[in-house]
Amino acid sequence: MSYVDGYVVPVPLEKKEEYLKQSRSLIPVYKEYGVLEIYENWGDDVPEGKLTSFQKAVQCQEGEVVVFSWMVWPSKEARDEGWKRLYDDPRMQPGDVPMPFDGKRLIYGGFETVIHE
Repeated sequence: MSYVDGYVVPVPLEKKEEYLKQSRSLIPVYKEYGVLEIYENWGDDVPEGKLTSFQKAVQCQEGEVVVFSWMVWPSKEARDEGWKRLYDDPRMQPGDVPMPFDGKRLIYGGFETVIHE
């Protein structure tokens, strides 16, 4: 079964195009190291809950939208090896352009696919 890396992050509304441009620029790099599919999802109908919600999880502030994204790897082993190589790739190093979101509020994790229909 495949393996998925997922994350949720708040992105300022005015930085949507900047975020998408940065994401698109990294797609070939991720695919070079084994990623099969990449999904970037801009929050559209994301209700804020009383106890829990995507907004609460990432401390979303006024003017920010929750982005829910994931990438599919062939396996956990391919993902672990891919990330080792990605961390060493100069294209993945922070450049002069700042990230279009607050990375301290990004939530991420790796998930074993147990059902895929």
